[in-house]
Amino acid sequence: MPNATNWIRKNQRATTANLCEPYGFGVHIALLPQCPSKTVASLCCYITYGNDIYEWCRDHRVHHKFTETDADPHNMKRGFFFAHIGWLMCRKHPDVAKKGKTVFLGDLWADPIVRFQRRFYNPLVLFFCFYMPTMIPVWCWDETVWNSFFIAVMARYGVSMNSTFLVNSAAHKYGNQPFDKYIEARENPVVALLTGGEGWHNYHHVFPWDYATSELGYTFNLTKVFIDVMAMIGLAYDLKTANPNAIKERKLKSGDGARVKFNEKRKILYTPNVKNK
Repeated sequence: MPNATNWIRKNQRATTANLCEPYGFGVHIALLPQCPSKTVASLCCYITYGNDIYEWCRDHRVHHKFTETDADPHNMKRGFFFAHIGWLMCRKHPDVAKKGKTVFLGDLWADPIVRFQRRFYNPLVLFFCFYMPTMIPVWCWDETVWNSFFIAVMARYGVSMNSTFLVNSAAHKYGNQPFDKYIEARENPVVALLTGGEGWHNYHHVFPWDYATSELGYTFNLTKVFIDVMAMIGLAYDLKTANPNAIKERKLKSGDGARVKFNEKRKILYTPNVKNK
């Protein structure tokens, strides 16, 4: 099993399946999953069709390492539309490919589930993302194929993707910056609500190894609930969080003054494997 695996989180959280997608597999050493939870996360990645684990995590690693530069795949400094969806509609800046080659990806390729998913991603996406959501309503309650396709597939996919894209756009433009006012990432509760916890983005960029991606406990953070439940039943372990003293010091050092007095003890469902870093 790779040393740096966080299969539970990813930017796409608009549907229930998105709650257990891989978020930054190998990007942030936030938790270690057991094989069943990795398999479920991989399946959810097919359902939501947001790129395979290897490609998504490659872009996410590059985004964190070179954020707000030309090497950032969805650089917010190139505008809201570009960060939201424009980066998928044009050729990548040469720096993305050039500097992306400096990012280590060997731990990803060492995992057999990652290799399997990348090899068979397209046919399995057609089956799990398009065919099954279309046919289940047809089989179960005699829905028409076209209604099922446009509602259960296309509408769902459109809402899911645009909710995901808001993490790269709205959560880098609107909101406060309690931890670092010198970067574009913001705390955006609307995006957090839509994505199950990914809107607390200023915190995430400052403390990327924290599996909860927030200091606010379960506030608009269904993914944290899911991870804690997985830990409770033994399917995730070695959960890491940022040290409370480090959080407070960072607020005073570089924050914009928001939530300076916030001192709520972060609640978790399962504590033995949680480590402060």
